[in-house]
Amino acid sequence: MKHGYQEMKGRAPLEVKGQTALEMLSTADNVTAGGGGVERVGGVTTGDMKECAGCGKRITERFLLKALDLFWHEDCLKCGCCDCRLGEVGSTLYTKANLILCKRDYLRLFGTTGYCAACNKVIPAFEMVMRAKSNVYHLECFACQQCNHRFCVGDRFYLCDNKILCEYDYEERLVFANMAYN
Repeated sequence: MKHGYQEMKGRAPLEVKGQTALEMLSTADNVTAGGGGVERVGGVTTGDMKECAGCGKRITERFLLKALDLFWHEDCLKCGCCDCRLGEVGSTLYTKANLILCKRDYLRLFGTTGYCAACNKVIPAFEMVMRAKSNVYHLECFACQQCNHRFCVGDRFYLCDNKILCEYDYEERLVFANMAYN
């Protein structure tokens, strides 16, 4: 059965989220490796050659990729948006709306977005964030909202009235609150 790239585009949308589907295959030896889902197959013979699902040509190189139960040249399995080689960016690919995507583009196109609790601007789904309880922040917004002190790993911070405070400003707020109470 021929699986050219054009035929793949005509298929029904694949709804596979976060499928770990890339398997690097060596066509040089007969070893089955355990653990990481890597399968090694025997040497290439004329009848054994696989056909690339991307370009439709026979795969004669030593290494090939197996994804979505199809075989691919390393250069043919690419993200449908950014053209990055999926065999080089990890072992996870995403498919949706007839597209094969890298994680970044999948999240950019189909991931959910949220809003930063500090600046109220949109946080794209692919962006790294900081969380404090149910609040989500851009990395650059995760700072004391009183003095703008940027936190380092291990620094204490406090969430007070949905505001992030450094230890100094939190203690100062407590002192003034106690003075007002007395």
